[in-house]
Amino acid sequence: MTYIIANGYDFNHDIYELVRTFYPDEEIQNIEDIDTYNKGNLLTISLIENEYGFICITKLYFDDVLISENTENLNDIFINRSWEKTINVGVKKSIFKTLIKVTDKKFPWGILTGIRPTKIVHELIEKNTPIEIINEILVNQYMLSDEKARLLIEIAKRQSKYLYPIDKSKYSLYIGIPFCPTRCIYCSFPAVPIKRCSKIVDSYIDNLMYEIKNIKYFMKDKTINTVYIGGGTPTSISVDQLKRIIAGVYKNFGYDNIKEFTVEAGRPDTLNYDMLKMFKEMRINRISINPQSMNDKTLRLIGRDHKASDIVDSFNMAKEIGIENINMDLIVGLPGEGLKEVENTLKIIGQLSPENLTVHTLSIKRGSNVKNNLDLYKLEEQKVIENMLTAISDFTKKNNYKPYYLYRQKNILGNFENIGYSKEGLECIYNISIMEEKETIIAAGVGSTSKIYYPEENRLERIFNFRDINEYINRIDVVIDRKRKLLLDT
Repeated sequence: MTYIIANGYDFNHDIYELVRTFYPDEEIQNIEDIDTYNKGNLLTISLIENEYGFICITKLYFDDVLISENTENLNDIFINRSWEKTINVGVKKSIFKTLIKVTDKKFPWGILTGIRPTKIVHELIEKNTPIEIINEILVNQYMLSDEKARLLIEIAKRQSKYLYPIDKSKYSLYIGIPFCPTRCIYCSFPAVPIKRCSKIVDSYIDNLMYEIKNIKYFMKDKTINTVYIGGGTPTSISVDQLKRIIAGVYKNFGYDNIKEFTVEAGRPDTLNYDMLKMFKEMRINRISINPQSMNDKTLRLIGRDHKASDIVDSFNMAKEIGIENINMDLIVGLPGEGLKEVENTLKIIGQLSPENLTVHTLSIKRGSNVKNNLDLYKLEEQKVIENMLTAISDFTKKNNYKPYYLYRQKNILGNFENIGYSKEGLECIYNISIMEEKETIIAAGVGSTSKIYYPEENRLERIFNFRDINEYINRIDVVIDRKRKLLLDT
């Protein structure tokens, strides 16, 4: 158990998440007074105002013995952001410096705990902050490693041509297909095996098309930018069913303004010649064929009913048919995998040479099979994860892939990150839009979330769809009404 007492500053989510990166396997509890503390770790945080300004004093005790402390002068904090955020950074710096003294783990992301660290860089760029000052802020204030600071700046620069100038009339469309052949052990998405609910697929699509038709009306004065059909595994439904959805998009929004149309075709056991040929005929210019691993033993363990050779065959078939841009997802840290297995995956990926490569570090998500049965799976330590990610980084540089988007997740192994790479000029526009949140994303389907962007205030409003398929089908008018109220009535 790790206890926290905060004096003069409210205990908040950022503090909790930062402390949790140091103690991921312990319960963390905020307490009001010392009498509640019995034994174990006690972290005291005191924000004090004196004649010179604010200081934060942090002390770490173990079984009543002081083992580390730090005093941070908040007047020395410069992040070129609001005073509220400056205080938050100062408090987190004090906590970080206190805890880092008593661990041998690495924390290359410093005090950052949020999903989208590149947003900080974009905010500073928008204020015309020089790049060298941005780097200094990331390293000296947010405590990032030099490598991560350079990575964020590189990605932000690459994204700029797709984000700026901000056009509030543009939006992208996301369509969720919540069906899969089987459920992978790491999955926490609201997806269900197709065999279990095949009888309701057509009903689901009927309601999905109804929602899309209403979206057309709600967004009639806006311009569509990109379309992304995700899941689940969209290709787990039939060719005709998926074609109906794609045709419905074109019927409602036309062809001309859609700069990029992506379909996740993640699993080769759902792909065949007819499906891929339909993609080509329907002008789908980007698909994902996601191996996660090229090791058959791993594929069986994670719940996949196919082999690595099937992935290669599907990829080659897509290229022969003429699909222009193929992404492949990999997951680092899958149970039973080490550096040897990752190197084998990279060897095969190198021979295929996809246009995009998205590298995820395994996140132990609530609701996933791996989370519920941790004792059944062998997961590697931080150093091994780091070596695997280094091997992938070296591979991407050697094969001319450039990082273009990045995000982090809770419970991610080794406190690392997920990075999207692409060959020059083949970045996924939708991925940049959804991650940097500077464009409205309208979402249709089960479990999806619309994000309405207001650039003048730099804020988002969210609209949530139901996560249960039957509830979505039976209460579709509630889904439509939520969108109507925010998009038309305000």
